[in-house]
Amino acid sequence: MTKNAPSKEHSHREIMIILSGLMTGMLLAALDQTIVSTALKSIVEDFNGLDHYTWVVTAYLLTSTASTPLYGKISDLYGRRIVFQFAIVTFLIGSLAAGASQNMEQLIATRAVQGLGAGGLMALTFVIIGDIVPPRERGRYQGYFGAVWGLSSVAGPLLGGFFSDRSTILGITGWRWIFYINIPFAIAALIITSAVLHIPKVKREHKIDYLGAILLVAGVTLTLLAVSIYGPQDGWTDSKTLTYLGSGLLTTLLFLKWESTAVEPIIPLTLFKNHTFSLTSILGAIIGAGMFGAIVMLPLYMQVVKGYTATEAGLKLIPLMLGIVSTSIYSGKAITKHGHYKRFPIIGTAIMTIGLVAMVRLDIDTPYWELSIYAIMVGAGLGLSMQTIVIALQNAVDFKDMGVATSSNTFFRSLGSVFGTAAFGTILTNRLGHYLATSGFDPAQAEQIQNNTAAIATLSPEGKITALNAFVDSFHVVFLVGAPVVAVGFIVALFLRETPLRTNADYASARNEAAGEALG
Repeated sequence: MTKNAPSKEHSHREIMIILSGLMTGMLLAALDQTIVSTALKSIVEDFNGLDHYTWVVTAYLLTSTASTPLYGKISDLYGRRIVFQFAIVTFLIGSLAAGASQNMEQLIATRAVQGLGAGGLMALTFVIIGDIVPPRERGRYQGYFGAVWGLSSVAGPLLGGFFSDRSTILGITGWRWIFYINIPFAIAALIITSAVLHIPKVKREHKIDYLGAILLVAGVTLTLLAVSIYGPQDGWTDSKTLTYLGSGLLTTLLFLKWESTAVEPIIPLTLFKNHTFSLTSILGAIIGAGMFGAIVMLPLYMQVVKGYTATEAGLKLIPLMLGIVSTSIYSGKAITKHGHYKRFPIIGTAIMTIGLVAMVRLDIDTPYWELSIYAIMVGAGLGLSMQTIVIALQNAVDFKDMGVATSSNTFFRSLGSVFGTAAFGTILTNRLGHYLATSGFDPAQAEQIQNNTAAIATLSPEGKITALNAFVDSFHVVFLVGAPVVAVGFIVALFLRETPLRTNADYASARNEAAGEALG
């Protein structure tokens, strides 16, 4: 039976209970983006799979990124809870299978299944909050999600390091626990959402755009493979890289052509006529690139240049987390109190840009307190920007487009993170090769240092200092490239339009109007 969307408001207590289920689901997905990074060394040694190790991370990012917009659309058609629970179950099956993998190929395939679930956990969390909380009140709750991101950015590498440093736990190889640890959390999220996630479904006549979905997944996958795997691995002018890149761009053009004629498109191109949707999509991609650039590059600097262990590097990322958490919560509460959101992404991108420029001061003997200040700045900038652009977007679109608009924004942020990580990684590798060659290392020695940083320990004291300086100079180039990218975000944020945030009364009216359209 079809019901009208309710005008009922949820109490603060009801929202907090629903939030506990959503945050558990989102923590799972966010953790698994970073937890593998510090455990990769142990996994590779177990499976002798060094030539495939990047696929363990990329397979997850590929499927989670490509599936994100699909979840928004499908949940618009079938209801939020059932689709969110499908994502949890998919993630649970992927985690079980990944922990039981017997070789590199199995691990890569099961990580792709995990990513498929994670795409839904990421996208639908914000969509569901958009359903139950009006924009004016949303800041106080979305700040908690910034805290989840901050926690996962540090807890991921830390847990990965902890488990992989132990040969066995309860008779099971240590690194396998990075996947098994998800199981109790996933079951808890399932139980909580079954008990409390009761959002009346607005049933609509629907047609799922299957061809659009296939073209989108193919376009994103081919382009990401070219940018994050084949380009860095085989060179950007290699025929394989160019073929994949060309095919990806061609498929993306076909997708855009098809979406303009589809009855119910996966990403309605009309959304781009919405000024706020277009700007928040660009901002999301830039923030995603900046966030992953910091999360990937800082631990690498700490481990290679400063000589910290994986676990120590995870612990020393806490200032970054504190920056994200504190400003996420502060900006959320301030938006709820004053109703103004535009200032936060402007201030946030400005602070992030300054933080990245300041990181050019990092050297071999930079004290930890100085690094902490820069990390807090980048974290604070992320915390001020990440949640506020979602509030701005959800306030600017029609209620009926809420799901697909929010998941599209998550999609662009994920795209930014994948392309950003790949680009920064390529710049680091390229510059490192250049600086090692110009520092007097012979090609064989330079290649050995690039492939395995453990080789630095075997060098003479002078050679060690020279190699570390080459790394420091390479990191400087990465930060100098990252800063202007985030500065573009600052310029984009200046053009955001600040519209009054809808209140409970406006929101109930918009919900009922959307329900009326769906029934009519």
